[in-house]
Amino acid sequence: MIHGKTLQQWYRDHPLLEKLVALEECSWFNPAITPFEEALPHVGLGVDDVAEASARLQRFAAYFRAAFPETRDAGGILESPLQAIPAMQQALCQRYGIDSVGTLLIKLDSHLPISGSIKARGGIHEVLKYAEDLALSAGLLHLDDDYARLDSDAFRAFFGQYAIAVGSTGNLGLSIGLIGAKLGFRTTVHMSADAREWKKRRLREHGVTVVEYPSDYSAAVAEGRRQAAGDPRCHFVDDENSPQLFLGYAVAAERLKCQFDQAGIVVDAEHPLFVYLPCGVGGGPGGVAFGLKLAFQDHVHCIFAEPTHAPCMLLGVLTGRHDEVAVQDFGIDNVTAADGLAVGRPSGFVGRAMERMLDGYYTVSDDELYRLLALLQQQEGIALEPSALAGMPGMARVLTENQGYRERMGLTPQRLAAAHHLVWATGGSMVPAEEMADYLQRGREA
Repeated sequence: MIHGKTLQQWYRDHPLLEKLVALEECSWFNPAITPFEEALPHVGLGVDDVAEASARLQRFAAYFRAAFPETRDAGGILESPLQAIPAMQQALCQRYGIDSVGTLLIKLDSHLPISGSIKARGGIHEVLKYAEDLALSAGLLHLDDDYARLDSDAFRAFFGQYAIAVGSTGNLGLSIGLIGAKLGFRTTVHMSADAREWKKRRLREHGVTVVEYPSDYSAAVAEGRRQAAGDPRCHFVDDENSPQLFLGYAVAAERLKCQFDQAGIVVDAEHPLFVYLPCGVGGGPGGVAFGLKLAFQDHVHCIFAEPTHAPCMLLGVLTGRHDEVAVQDFGIDNVTAADGLAVGRPSGFVGRAMERMLDGYYTVSDDELYRLLALLQQQEGIALEPSALAGMPGMARVLTENQGYRERMGLTPQRLAAAHHLVWATGGSMVPAEEMADYLQRGREA
């Protein structure tokens, strides 16, 4: 029995579950999606909250310029490039047997400074908020100060009285660890078994305490939360339930809108935007999707992509049970090459807040992630880690599957021909050369 029902009863109530349990690639387009204005109240956050997060990141720009030389050319703003990938678009159309319509773009959060992944958005923002709150409360900082002064021995000594902890499969821990240690916090990252060795090594090189677990992400988070609860001066970054992580990710959308404006890209009813977001526990893609909805409302269609071995968000939303169910409950092993997405139980906060705003979900096999990794490097010279390729099949899924969804959303052939498809590349620029070479070889052989 699984939560009071037999497996066959679950299959009867949710036929797609049988494919999920069989580890088959599949897609599910959300029948419960509602117009943006109706869905917004269910999130519990709004445009003012995102604006506050954006203003905080702007205040810290002076600190980043002082503490991280790689951010100086961008004025201390942590942002990633946007580019078209026409050669990859043609290769994908040939691979999946589809006509080339619309324009395929990639958002290279894989190349964000400091930690080289999407987690540099939400993770770093939450640490900055904690640091700012502490410094303001102590009277050591004022909102109109030059925040470059935070890069000093005096502030590092002050923050050294406090601790930060987080549970992670890798990339969130890398972001939290690097910024926490740089500010001076005593920082501990609880790492699950699937975290890559190079990420643990880099954290330790920067003075971060790394605690390793032989089990998965949920166990690392639970133990990290338990240990932090015993220390009143320790802030636990809760990837499953944190509004501050969520808001940090959401800032991405206003910046993307500026990049679109600079590129002359229009998003409206006649020029829809599809965004494909790799999903682990859900905080990163959920926050980005929320920001996108604030920016473009019903003209943007957000779709989550998960590994076949870890489809936790799809499982939670499909069944309506959210964080009450885990993939392991159904015999799915949560073992995947996409380490950043190796999560068995989804964020209940994100699942419930965003379920009315997300157009759909799909799964992709590890072998396909490796093949796409090699194909992207061959076609565009861009090297990503496996999890960051999860968004690549999205265009084909939208154009070839579930005609009823396209009709329901008013996605006529004319509108699809004028659409932009955006793959959110979530990590990979800091992967060591020897590990990337192994990824590429596996992709060529898959």
